[in-house]
Amino acid sequence: MKRKIAAIFAADIAGYSRLVAEDEEETLRRLASYRQVTDDFIARSGGRIFNTAGDAVLAEFASAVEAVRCAIDIQESLRTRNMAYPPSRHMSFRIGITIGDVVERDGDLLGDGVNIAARLEGLAEVGGICISRAVHEQVANKLSVQFADIGAQEVKNIPTPVHAYMVAMRRDDGTYATPQVRKPAKAQSAAQPNWMWPVAVTVVSLAAIGVGGFLYFTKLETSVHSKAAVPSAVPSAVAAASPAVTSAAVPSAPAAVATVPPPSTPIAVSSDRLAAASIPFISDKARATLASDYIPAADFKAFALNVGGFSASVSAQPSEEAAKSAAVEQCQKRADTAQSPRKCELYAVGDAVVYAPGRPPMPPLSWIRHDAVTEQPFVAKNTPLARDASKARLETVYVPARKNKALALGPGGALFFLTALDSVEEAARRALETCGGIAGVPCTIVAFNDHFVVPIPASLKVTGFFKVAGNSAISADARDDVARRLADAPSGWNAVAVGMAGRPGVGLKAATEQAAVDVALVECARRDSNCQVIAIGPLTVGSN
Repeated sequence: MKRKIAAIFAADIAGYSRLVAEDEEETLRRLASYRQVTDDFIARSGGRIFNTAGDAVLAEFASAVEAVRCAIDIQESLRTRNMAYPPSRHMSFRIGITIGDVVERDGDLLGDGVNIAARLEGLAEVGGICISRAVHEQVANKLSVQFADIGAQEVKNIPTPVHAYMVAMRRDDGTYATPQVRKPAKAQSAAQPNWMWPVAVTVVSLAAIGVGGFLYFTKLETSVHSKAAVPSAVPSAVAAASPAVTSAAVPSAPAAVATVPPPSTPIAVSSDRLAAASIPFISDKARATLASDYIPAADFKAFALNVGGFSASVSAQPSEEAAKSAAVEQCQKRADTAQSPRKCELYAVGDAVVYAPGRPPMPPLSWIRHDAVTEQPFVAKNTPLARDASKARLETVYVPARKNKALALGPGGALFFLTALDSVEEAARRALETCGGIAGVPCTIVAFNDHFVVPIPASLKVTGFFKVAGNSAISADARDDVARRLADAPSGWNAVAVGMAGRPGVGLKAATEQAAVDVALVECARRDSNCQVIAIGPLTVGSN
């Protein structure tokens, strides 16, 4: 047996037994699909799965940072996938992570570290992450996420309380949930009066404990909530494949009335004034209508939209609350009629922008790259990172659709396209806005009309998008030079290889994929050993 320190990751699906009882075949099929997502993320983050049982997964990581980053990526990815299903059929993981001394035996890991990770997973919210204090100390200043300190928690079969933290996760609407703060173990175990005391003393003692406990917990929960502030910036996270957004008409569905905040719930008004030209997700025609009709209209007025591009505006309403309610309700009816899974939200009240998620993350211009050397005819099965179901949808919907159309792809396989739009610019803008708004990170236009407009590798398997900054495979002192050389080579085939010591080789502006790979390997071999290609064009690659 071998002992070691490791970050232990434990996950299982909330309400799995109920899901199986309702629809066994569909649940097992989706479990296999979701497990493929989790397994891929764990492998990409340097983790190793050492045990599985039904819907449960246990994995080890050498780094607590990578374990938490992987957990966030998994939750973001599965949250996006769940958008395609009604809430009652959502398949969501709870994840717990700790650092501990474990024993390795025949590839399996045993010990308190494994047990504590499993108990932390039980404390996590549905779709959430719970970490130990040891993990929090390692990641607090290294990841751009917020944490809520829930104090020392008593958990089954662990003799001492475990100090735990919750990670603030993104909701379906793009905002961030403040984790529900559980009461610390010490507070829950307040001493009970001795049963032999006189009845009068017992009553007085219980009353005092009750009042004191109420005041104590009120103060505690208020202070913890104030610490767990909702993040103002979207963390870097990976989103998984999701049903594409298209402009094609679909059968109507029963409309649902969206709820809006009651009058007593204030809506945060930003300092931004409404400018039609900067409103995301919607068409150029809708922007023009807002500029000509909504902006000059009289109060009370409101405008609502969703990331799928559905919107509605109202004006001359009897009150601000009536305007807000009517705008969201009309928008949601349009979205439901088209079977859009996205929720409508208020974007503007009067002429003030109130949209909480803010602008979707966008890549720098220009969005569409045209290069005769690397451009290829679009073939759905060759779409990088896409799952088989997404490729089938591209084949049946995107390929026969009329121009202008654009396909945006995000890290992890987030896939969105729009078709039959009025202009090249609108197709690219809306595909990127929708993809970025749901994936939470900037996406890339990989196909426009009937061609791939980024180099699509054929010799190696695409595993993600390549970024030099922070790439651990390349030695830190060489990253800036690699980034500069790639930036100076905007056309042709580019490739990056790296050796055991992290010394890179770069092939630039080649006429073919193989030529770029050969040059990168030769340059790397001059500086390092055991060189392997890690990137071709804007994509990271691995062995087929």
